[in-house]
Amino acid sequence: MDKADIGIIGLGVMGANLALNLSDKGFGLSVYNRTAAVTAAFIATHGQGRAITAADSPQQFISQLGHPRVILLMVTAGKAVDAVIAQLLPLLDAGDILIDGGNSHFRDSNRRWRELAAKGIHFVGMGVSGGEEGARYGPSLMPGGAAAAWPTIRDMFQSIAAKVDGIPCCQWLGDGGAGHYVKMVHNGIEYGDMQLIAEVCHLMQHALGMSHDEMADTFAGWNAGRLESYLIEITSRILRQRDRDGSPLVDKILDRAGQKGTGVWTAQDALDHGVPLTLISEAVQARMLSARKAERVAAAALLGSAPALVAESSRAAMIDALRDALYASKLVSYAQGFMLMQSAAETEGWALPYGDIALLWRAGCIIRSRFLGDIKTSFSRSPVPPSLLQDPFFVAEIKAAEAGWRQAVIGAVGSGVAAPALASALAFYDGYRCAKGSANILQAQRDFFGAHSYQRVDRDPAEHFHTRWLGDGGEEKLP
Repeated sequence: MDKADIGIIGLGVMGANLALNLSDKGFGLSVYNRTAAVTAAFIATHGQGRAITAADSPQQFISQLGHPRVILLMVTAGKAVDAVIAQLLPLLDAGDILIDGGNSHFRDSNRRWRELAAKGIHFVGMGVSGGEEGARYGPSLMPGGAAAAWPTIRDMFQSIAAKVDGIPCCQWLGDGGAGHYVKMVHNGIEYGDMQLIAEVCHLMQHALGMSHDEMADTFAGWNAGRLESYLIEITSRILRQRDRDGSPLVDKILDRAGQKGTGVWTAQDALDHGVPLTLISEAVQARMLSARKAERVAAAALLGSAPALVAESSRAAMIDALRDALYASKLVSYAQGFMLMQSAAETEGWALPYGDIALLWRAGCIIRSRFLGDIKTSFSRSPVPPSLLQDPFFVAEIKAAEAGWRQAVIGAVGSGVAAPALASALAFYDGYRCAKGSANILQAQRDFFGAHSYQRVDRDPAEHFHTRWLGDGGEEKLP
């Protein structure tokens, strides 16, 4: 029997669909799952007529693979990945390739890359986006780790990836945990996009009094323009879905959002790098607040929660304003995400291909949007703008949307409907474009109570000063 081109461990939703995608492209597979019944069910359902062999032990699994062995791990991130690697390691040879396709933390991938390199094993941490459908028919793939593995696995994974104009949404991103880092930021942007859309829906329903069909029609119209994206498209479909009694299904869904941690990781990493990732952080905090359902219900009874409706005569203008606010806030979200990747790349020593990253996200992934090609253009300029918010395209787009953006945030505040992501994006924009901000007051306060010193705008920036605030008011130049 011919040896398999690749082995897959873990036959959950993503692992099973990636296996079928690889099989469709002509690759021979060996599959293994810790629970033998899962493997048996997969083979019974999908194995007929395919070059897929099942293994009932790690030893048999390894014996079915050709050299160098290529193994894709699709198991739960964290300790489970380390446990599987420890189980496989004695069975592997130098030059074999281990690929972690789960949502692992990039620091774990950095560690595994170093540890396995010392044993001659090529480790790859690969972000996979697109959900069940993407995995089956064309995901966005974000690989990084041991560069020596890329020539072996490139054609395989580019063949199963989504494609735009013939270009696969799968490119090498760098050493160590670079691939999983990019996937983490992708998920953070996803959190932000989802929260922005949820806020707009909430305003439409509770401040504008729109029906679900009116909301769905509006999102469908937006998806035909500059807001075209996967999340806008599916939101229209979600709003149209009816329950068995004919009522909107979405209103029957408990308003308590779950999360698997990648958004929190993104927000935490931004704090570590000193990057103002305000919108994504607000999106994470909004999910945390949503989890306090019982507390919110009690607070509504005490504090009141009836939003003020926007006047009928102003509704059309407010819908346009919400469109502009959603679009401008999305631009800010992506700008902040790329700021974070640039900071992390400097710290980690990565040479992240930012323009290619934008192209990776054009298809197959959750945050695919029309303007990703414009991000690629921005990173192709010479010199590259220090932020997407200083790129000519983004400057023009955000200025055109600014008036509506402000109107939408004002309308949300006036109606008493929470819109933290829309508002924080606007606050970031106003702070970012403010040449002289309020931090001079902060520095004066810090120097007053802690003698932390300050710099002066009229002196050499290398010089630091301290004022004797409680003494004679004199100023000291510090050495």
